[in-house]
Amino acid sequence: MNSNDKAVRLDRRQAMLGLGAATALGASYPLFAQTGPIKVGGSLAITGPLSATALVHKLTGEIYLEELNKRGGLLGRKVEWVLKDDQSKPDVARTLYEQLVTVDKVDLLIGPYATPNILSAMGVAQRYNKLIIHHTFGMPHLAKYEKQFPTWATGVEPARTTSDTLLDFMASMPNPPKRIAIVTSKFAPCLLVANGMREGLKRRGLTELMFLEWDFGNRDFGAIASRLKDAKPDFIYAGVIAMEGMMLLDAMKKIDYKAPPMFHHLPSPGPMVNSPDAQGMLVATIFEEHEPMMSNAGAKEFVPVFNARAKSANLPDNAVDTQAAASYAAWQVLEAGVKGANSIDDNAVAAWLKRNTVASIQGPLRFDGPNNYGSDLTKIKQVQNKDWVVVWPRASAKPGTQYQPS
Repeated sequence: MNSNDKAVRLDRRQAMLGLGAATALGASYPLFAQTGPIKVGGSLAITGPLSATALVHKLTGEIYLEELNKRGGLLGRKVEWVLKDDQSKPDVARTLYEQLVTVDKVDLLIGPYATPNILSAMGVAQRYNKLIIHHTFGMPHLAKYEKQFPTWATGVEPARTTSDTLLDFMASMPNPPKRIAIVTSKFAPCLLVANGMREGLKRRGLTELMFLEWDFGNRDFGAIASRLKDAKPDFIYAGVIAMEGMMLLDAMKKIDYKAPPMFHHLPSPGPMVNSPDAQGMLVATIFEEHEPMMSNAGAKEFVPVFNARAKSANLPDNAVDTQAAASYAAWQVLEAGVKGANSIDDNAVAAWLKRNTVASIQGPLRFDGPNNYGSDLTKIKQVQNKDWVVVWPRASAKPGTQYQPS
C-alpha cells in the first residue's frame, strides 16, 4: 500500500484522547447507533508546496469531528473522515477522489485545499453524482456543477469584488497610492484576481506601473524584487500563494528594498504573521479571531481549542484566520445539510442547502446565487506586532485599532 492509499481516520478512541480533561471531570459520551459510521471522504495537501496551509485545514477538520462525535455525530451515527494526501497535485487529487467513491465507498465528500485540486475533485463528484462541500475554491465561474457548495465566501466574481474591496481601502489610506506595481503567480486564482486588479486600476484612473508573472512553484524571486525596487511604486499588489509571499519578502530584504504598502493575496498566514519582515503587510481575509467576527456561529467554541491544538502541533501560527475559518465553515455546512435534510442522500442534502442559509463562523452562508455562491465577505487585514488585525471595512475592524502605515 502506498502513501496515497493510507487513510487518516478519526475513530472514537482518537476523539476520546482529545477530550481527556473532560473525561476526568465525569463527562459522558454518546452511544452511537450500530449501523456503522458515516464516512466523509477527502484529500489535503499534506505534503508538497501547499502543505503549510493545508495542515491548518487538517487540524480544523480533526477538531470539528471530535466535537461533532462528542455531540452524537450525525443522525445518531459516528462520523469518520477518510483523509488522503494529494501531495499538492491536482492529478493525484483526481485519483484519490475516484478511490474514495469507488473503493472506500464514502457517504459524503469534502473538498481538498486549493482551487486546482478542488476542480479535480469536483469533476469526480459530478461523474458520480455526489455532493461536494469545499472551502478554498478561488474561481467561482468554473464551479458549474449543481451539487458543489463553496464556503470560500468571496462572491461569484472575486476578480472584481476582492480588487474593489482593496481599492476602496487604498482610497481610505492617509496618502492614497497612485502608482501601483502588480506582480503575481500564474496559479489560476491568483492570476484571476490580479487581472481584476488591473481592470480596477483603469476604472479608478490609477497608474499600473508594472505587471510581472511567475510560474507556480518558482522559488527565485531575486529578479522580481530588483524590478520592484527600480520601479519605485507607491503600492505593491502581490498575487502570491502559500510560501511565495515570504520568499518575495526575503528577496526584497536581500537587496535592502524597503517596500511601500504591500498587499499579498493568498499567503501562508502563520509564517507571514510571525516574520519581522512582514510588519504592516496587507492580506485578504474573511475571518479573524476578534470582534465582531468572534460573535459568529461556533467562533467562541472553536478558536480556543484551535489555539491550544495548533500550539501543541507546532504550527507556525496558532491563530484562527480565514483558512481555518473557511475549513470549519465547510464542516458546519455539511452538518447543517445532513441534519436539515435528515439524510445523507446527496440529492436531499443539496436540495436543503439550496433552500436555506447556514449560520457559520464566517457569517451567514447562502447558496442561492450563480454557481451556488452567495455574499462576498472579503475583508482586508494587516500584520500589526505579530498579530492579524482587520482594518477594512471599518465595520469589521478590530475595535480600537486602525491601519498602521508601514
